[in-house]
Amino acid sequence: MTLADKIVTHEAKVAIIGLGYVGLPLALAMAKAGYTTLGIEANAAKTAAINAGHSYIEDVHDADIAPHVAAGRLRATTDYDALREVDVIFICVPTPYTVQRVPDLTDVLTATRSIASRLQRGHLIVLQSTTYPGTTTEDVQPILESLSGLKAGVDFYLAFSPERIDPGNPQWSAYNTPKVVGGLTPESTQLAAALLRQMGAPVHEVSSPAAAELTKLLENTFRAVNIALVNEMAVLAERMGIDIWEVIEAAKTKPFGFMPFKPGAGVGGHCIPIDPYYLLWKAREYDFYTRFIELAAETNEAMPYHVLDLTVQGLSRQGKALAGARVLVLGVAFKADIRDPRNSPAERVIELLVQRGANVQYHDPHVPTYRVGGNVFLHEPLTFDSVALTPETLAAADAVIIVTGHHAVDYTAVLEHASLVIDSCNATRSYSGKAAVVRLGAPAPR
Repeated sequence: MTLADKIVTHEAKVAIIGLGYVGLPLALAMAKAGYTTLGIEANAAKTAAINAGHSYIEDVHDADIAPHVAAGRLRATTDYDALREVDVIFICVPTPYTVQRVPDLTDVLTATRSIASRLQRGHLIVLQSTTYPGTTTEDVQPILESLSGLKAGVDFYLAFSPERIDPGNPQWSAYNTPKVVGGLTPESTQLAAALLRQMGAPVHEVSSPAAAELTKLLENTFRAVNIALVNEMAVLAERMGIDIWEVIEAAKTKPFGFMPFKPGAGVGGHCIPIDPYYLLWKAREYDFYTRFIELAAETNEAMPYHVLDLTVQGLSRQGKALAGARVLVLGVAFKADIRDPRNSPAERVIELLVQRGANVQYHDPHVPTYRVGGNVFLHEPLTFDSVALTPETLAAADAVIIVTGHHAVDYTAVLEHASLVIDSCNATRSYSGKAAVVRLGAPAPR
């Protein structure tokens, strides 16, 4: 039976390498589509949780996993030898960057080498990790071929299909978000697309893995550039004495030619702060310098410093200095209502506060502990525990900085008991209280 037949009859066995925010939803979607699905995960605690029917990802619930584990359609292991049992292998591992903003493909290359020693004729390999154009053919393909002795496009199939997971988004999931896929050969593309369509979402086929890789970088660079634009506009609006939030709401009334983006303390997550740098790095190989994209990255990375400036100004109006001040940071997840703190702008905000002598605490209903430092800003890493958001905690703070506007936070209480609030995300727009409020992108209080 061919792989195409196995896909149609749901007899294909699927493996997902990396059971994080991307891999676990994909594994569940494959199991729901009727495929026997195997998760390969280096973290033994995570594999144990999956095999017990428990989830550690907030977008995936125990009730979703447990029935498929019980039915034998979903299991997890740390043993790569299990790849010999499957027909399709997805690579869903992290692709961070180094402190010098250079792409770090360590996890992708490690996974590729682990696959190569177990690669069999007829296997379909699909890379989903976000990366620069050329990774599939220039990095993954040579390793698979050299270590296995097999030829891509002849003995096995190879494709790239970018992940499009948006943590905390209840509207768009692995089941309804359109997929993009580009294979090394037309048959690779067709097989990967046929499998992905089984999850229920439409699939758009492109001519090559590189086109699919650049698609993902375009999507996220588009967001990064537009966020940078509105961040710059927000700082300008402050100087002009205009409320940028009012302006955004007004601009949204135009039914064409405008998309609303919101300013804030920076950008966070596993994509927006990182992906433009993957593109910047690869572009230099072609003697091309993406000055526009780099300027956007610089603008977004300057926002934590602007939040610090707003805090200093707010404290100064109350006759206080930042050094020695008690500062409470609200929200360290990279966006509202999720528990993922990766690359959150709160990290740099806290580091800058500590570096300048402030006594920092934080509260986040979704993130119980938070680690910062271990870099040029703070050589020694610091680990914080989320404090309870009590009237006493708020009253004791010289300044409260809202970095991430979780809906679970009682902003009425914040404004009632705090003396000074620096609101970087307009979380307090519908609330009132005794606190002096400095809002990013709004006129300074008089």
